[in-house]
Amino acid sequence: MLKPEKNYICIMVQTNTSISDPHSENLLNQYHSLLPVFMKTSSVATSLLKSNFDSSGLIVAALEHRVKTEESLRGKLALKGNKYNSIYDITDIVGLRVITFYIDDVDKVASLLERYFDIDWENSVDKRKLHEIDSFGYLSLHCICRIPEHLYCDPSFPEINKIRFEVQMRTVLQHAWANMNHDTGYKSGVEIPKVYLRNLSRLAGMLELVDDEFSRIRRELADYRRRVQNLVASGNLDEVQLDGDSFRSYLAIKPFDALMRRIASLNQAEIHEVDLSCFLPLFLGMGFKTLGQLDTMVRDYSEAAYQIACFQLGLTDIDIVSSSLAPQNLCTAYIVKVGGGWAGLKYMLDIINGPIEGNEEMARFLEAQTKDLPFMNQ
Repeated sequence: MLKPEKNYICIMVQTNTSISDPHSENLLNQYHSLLPVFMKTSSVATSLLKSNFDSSGLIVAALEHRVKTEESLRGKLALKGNKYNSIYDITDIVGLRVITFYIDDVDKVASLLERYFDIDWENSVDKRKLHEIDSFGYLSLHCICRIPEHLYCDPSFPEINKIRFEVQMRTVLQHAWANMNHDTGYKSGVEIPKVYLRNLSRLAGMLELVDDEFSRIRRELADYRRRVQNLVASGNLDEVQLDGDSFRSYLAIKPFDALMRRIASLNQAEIHEVDLSCFLPLFLGMGFKTLGQLDTMVRDYSEAAYQIACFQLGLTDIDIVSSSLAPQNLCTAYIVKVGGGWAGLKYMLDIINGPIEGNEEMARFLEAQTKDLPFMNQ
């Protein structure tokens, strides 16, 4: 649930929340009569926002929502009840908070809000435009929204499209900072020694730098992945370091498919596609550092891998083969050709299958199976 802002808590402590003026009492009566609508608005807005996050692929750390309690509303009205003509003028009775992992995602959330909800820009606040050194935890973006009828309407709750609600957007670090400051009493109106204020301000600057660095690193990683994809697509594999991102891009061009189809044709077998990402640690362990080196091995040892498959499948009636057979036979051919022996084959099986009982026996069998094949004498 959303917590009240810390300044507001200070007001609640220092102010008598009893209300005597008829106007504020009328607003409270309106609040009570519309409370089911407020609850419904909170639920619907949250559901719509979550659905939009899912459809857009946007991942957030948390999505919180709450409806202001009567006690909290009384405190607000005691302070500035005359500001509101009706309960519809109070825009934070229903509140949502979106906590993002990255600064950039705050703007993405705001863009989604603008796309789907009606935004009251006059009452929305972008606190990120503040530049005080101690304001890090309060650099949230606050949008005042309303659910349009074309997006959702319910004849049982016709007022739902009139109610405005507040959506706060901030990062995980900003959220943590705001909660920490609330607990310490910082900026709550309570005097604390200047040495602690200075240290908190220094920490605020450090956290803001960390927030910026997380976003910068993510942007650079995205740029790196795009460069890798372009290099792989253009065939410039010698320039691409072998790692998780590059191997996924390499698999996307299906480097083992030609060999796999050739192997399957031995028995006119069906190919059962499996995830080949488990071969990455094996290729790295075998000493390949670039996609170019790996691709050279695929070209140079495809015939040897096919010879192994002929020996394995030639006298069988197997009609379904795993797509992992092609890279496994490539690794088998490479290991025995360079002298890795059964120990190298066991290493391969331990990585592919896990260190299970029987890998050593299978490794010795593979070594014996391949030693007399034609590629070993070439």
